[in-house]
Amino acid sequence: MLHVRCFASVREELGFGELELPLPGQQATVADVLRALEERTGKSLAGRHLLAAVNMTHAQPSQPVRDGDEVAFFPPVTGG
Repeated sequence: MLHVRCFASVREELGFGELELPLPGQQATVADVLRALEERTGKSLAGRHLLAAVNMTHAQPSQPVRDGDEVAFFPPVTGG
């Protein structure tokens, strides 16, 4: 099971901040988790520039995930 967290506009778009999600395959990646999340919620995040983190470390879409990982999705942060 994965612990998925969504922040800022991603949370608003999907309607939740945290969710438990089954691991989407034995060799799942961050991109696979995002697809599974879209399927579960029935909402698409296609075309949105999102950042991801696995266990609080920035991650690329191709990064593998394992059972028990925390995967977070969030928009780019700007400031000034």
